[in-house]
Amino acid sequence: MTPDRFFSLMLLLASRDAVTTQELASALGVSLRTVTRDLNWLRDAGLPVTAQRGRLGGVTMLPGSGPDLTRLTPGERDHLSLTGLDEKQRTELDASVESRRALSKIGAARPRQHHELLPLTEVVHVDSRPWLQARASGTTPADLIDPVRRRRRLRIEYDSPREPCPRDLVVDPYGLFAKAGIWYLVADRAGVPRLYRLERITAWKEVDRPRRIRETETLATVAAALVDQWEHDHALEVSATIDRTQIERARRIFGQRLVLAEHQDSATGHRVTIRFPHLEDVRALLPFGSAITVHGPTEARAHLHDLVTSLARHYAPPAA
Repeated sequence: MTPDRFFSLMLLLASRDAVTTQELASALGVSLRTVTRDLNWLRDAGLPVTAQRGRLGGVTMLPGSGPDLTRLTPGERDHLSLTGLDEKQRTELDASVESRRALSKIGAARPRQHHELLPLTEVVHVDSRPWLQARASGTTPADLIDPVRRRRRLRIEYDSPREPCPRDLVVDPYGLFAKAGIWYLVADRAGVPRLYRLERITAWKEVDRPRRIRETETLATVAAALVDQWEHDHALEVSATIDRTQIERARRIFGQRLVLAEHQDSATGHRVTIRFPHLEDVRALLPFGSAITVHGPTEARAHLHDLVTSLARHYAPPAA
């Protein structure tokens, strides 16, 4: 169980009389199996968590056994409910001060003994931003958080890389979404869900009308559907054989995008499938040289051929 999910689970159990495992799974954004495993972990750790079956049942925690929430202001509770954010992202949301104050109140509720371990917050630091990420120059999360919470429709000026000039758009926002160190505005435009990178929103203003979103959808469900759609629409599956000596290196570079085919191992290589967001991204295979052989699709082989030909031409010795 991750630290942020542990704290969110404790907050949910401490703030409600009883809650179903389905409600916990929806609130935490995990599966029922994961919630069950987390609850078993809490019981094994000695926390008095009980579950009662039936229409009026649910998961409960004995009063006084969870974190002390009585000293928190409503704003502090609200900020602590955000999970998965590192300190930089909380700062971008203008939530860092409230979060630190709330954590200090909870930590002060139990005096530290000299033999206790240091808090995890003092020995673990998380930065979810990608390496070498350029500083964002557009709209910040803190700029938009208030109008989004007021459920207002927004008029934004969006500078898309696919358009020659920024476009003026009217959108109905669900909320803000952080993915891989990048902030997005999740919103419907004419009833169709979209992701808008905040750094490309060059200007915005509130429209004097409430937002009109689909009643059956939430920020979490719309964001998940958009991510699934993006990954499906932008995925190029490359079939290849990689030299056995390069398999571990390929795993470090491509991570979960690399899948080893079963029963396709040979004395010299292993058959794999690698997913790339775009055709241009297959250039990441060039550093492997002849240690990797791409079998398909045809456009991937053709693009690698063009890249290699261009490099050979660029570094060819000058004509005598």
